[in-house]
Amino acid sequence: MTLERHKYDVLVIGAGGAGLRAAVEARESGLRVAIICKSLFGKAHTVMAEGGAAASMGNVNDKDSWMVHFRDTMRGGKFLNHFRMAELHAKESPDRIWELEVWGALFDRTKEGKISQRNFGGHEYPRLAHVGDRTGLELIRTMQQKIVQLQQKDGRETGDMESGIKVFAELTITDILKEDGKVAGAYGYWRESGEEVLFEAPAVVIATGGVGKTFKITSNSWEGTGDGHALALKAGANLVDMEFLQFHPTGMVWPPSVRGILVTESVRGEGGVLTNNLGERFMFKYIPDVFKDKYADNEEEADRWYVDQDNNRRPPELLPRDEVARAINSEVKAGRGTEHGGVFLDVSKRLSAEVIKKRLPSMWHQFYELAGVDITKEAMEVGPTCHYVMGGVEVEPDTAAAVGVPGLFAAGEVAGGMHGSNRLGGNSLSDLLVFGRRAGMGAVEYLKNNRANPVSDETIHAAAAKIQAPFDRQGGENSYSLHAELQEVTHNLVGIIRTGAELKEAIVKIAEIRKRSANVAVSGGRKFNPGFHLAFDLDNMLLVAESTAKSADSREESRGGHTRDDFPGMDNKWRQVNHISSFDGEKVNVRKQALPPMPKELFELFDIHELEKYMTPEETSKGGSN
Repeated sequence: MTLERHKYDVLVIGAGGAGLRAAVEARESGLRVAIICKSLFGKAHTVMAEGGAAASMGNVNDKDSWMVHFRDTMRGGKFLNHFRMAELHAKESPDRIWELEVWGALFDRTKEGKISQRNFGGHEYPRLAHVGDRTGLELIRTMQQKIVQLQQKDGRETGDMESGIKVFAELTITDILKEDGKVAGAYGYWRESGEEVLFEAPAVVIATGGVGKTFKITSNSWEGTGDGHALALKAGANLVDMEFLQFHPTGMVWPPSVRGILVTESVRGEGGVLTNNLGERFMFKYIPDVFKDKYADNEEEADRWYVDQDNNRRPPELLPRDEVARAINSEVKAGRGTEHGGVFLDVSKRLSAEVIKKRLPSMWHQFYELAGVDITKEAMEVGPTCHYVMGGVEVEPDTAAAVGVPGLFAAGEVAGGMHGSNRLGGNSLSDLLVFGRRAGMGAVEYLKNNRANPVSDETIHAAAAKIQAPFDRQGGENSYSLHAELQEVTHNLVGIIRTGAELKEAIVKIAEIRKRSANVAVSGGRKFNPGFHLAFDLDNMLLVAESTAKSADSREESRGGHTRDDFPGMDNKWRQVNHISSFDGEKVNVRKQALPPMPKELFELFDIHELEKYMTPEETSKGGSN
């Protein structure tokens, strides 16, 4: 079999918002770019970000600014965010949204004709630029069209539309290749035929999204198997803070066939309320002390906020996602949940049917078609679903360069640091654009001094042998059975509420599954063989699960998307600690690393009494780093 070979300047693995934005930046700088898409082009998980993209444009409330957005992001992440990433994101998000509009995005408008912005959990002002509840879909549509526009330009100039930028759809990458310690390209195979492909490229951008399929109940599509996290680990990069997983508070819970499918936060942003089976609006009981000055403690004030935000505190349904998910989990465990193990979310009592269908068209259609529920007349049943991973590849904030691997970059959900211990809704789409662009810029700058790095025959043979190995084994383990076992372990032992004993049990069980996975056998040929694909996805998910469980076991506190039943409170000393995961070829190792201190000019954006809730007296007395 002849090996298919390609040479490019930049290889982008992932065709969601971050990957496409990186590709555009690299191509517009004159570089040749390949985009790898695991599924069909346009089917990226970005489309699941429905509610909007957070950017402090101030179109609905002119009090908003990048400083307020920065503060909200740091608060949401419980001050474990990398300050520089949060700063860059807050400052650059408006330009990225306006840029999308120039490229053809059709945002909803205010009465004055400006881009409309809606309320979302954790955001002080209406900040999410939106297209109904289909914003992610519009972002992908716009970015796809921008790629096509660049291809058309190349076609006019060279006669070949794919001469400067080409999309390779339905292709899986199994290895990032290195020579002399630097990135040299990547190796993979066509999903349809199983035929192998070599990409030689001195710069690789990972933009592969999340890890949701490691868990039993998830909003993620089948692609979310932690490919980029695992590829980076195996290439010598680090992962940071993998203990922090966001269980979105509102996923569908019934019928079983749709359990986990996302119910956008926009429903609560538009006035939806959460109630238990007693009809009690329970979120008032779960407002943490650090948020009590900003969230209403009674229904009257919460309801007034929708018409007078300046003089009333926010409804507790709009608390950050980690708080709402834990509250729902507590209500269900206490026996106050619905018959299917969720709670009720109702927007029908606040908005008319016409307004609901206009502002939340996807949600209306989703519940009507999949659950037989008309949300204009009745409540939805919702419950937590594994939605997003805050942990990811450790990167340099300004360049998105992966720490320790020259030529490797990461952006979007696969990169860690930006969101700290919990991501605010709406920050994901603007994150994709800000750091997708910066990853592209980083690759451009890197290639000024680092050109082609040829891949050796030895490296190619090793990558090829790895793909062939499952077919050469006879009577080995079944990848589907092992995946089901892994999901049970993560669901039961590494879920929303954790304990040290359960995490240690999970670490042992994950290691046992990893040992058995080395003997996974694939029957049949390579064509149209899903068992073949899962054999590699499983290896990736095992690395992710091991990183998560070991990091969670080490962090003896509760913060954001990590809740320890045996350490229920936040510990200000732990706020100064990042967990760094690395892979030695046999197991994941986790070590502690000091969180970079916030500089004085950013420190002073906060009230000192607020910082005292999160920081040690030594930290607050310093007043930030110089």
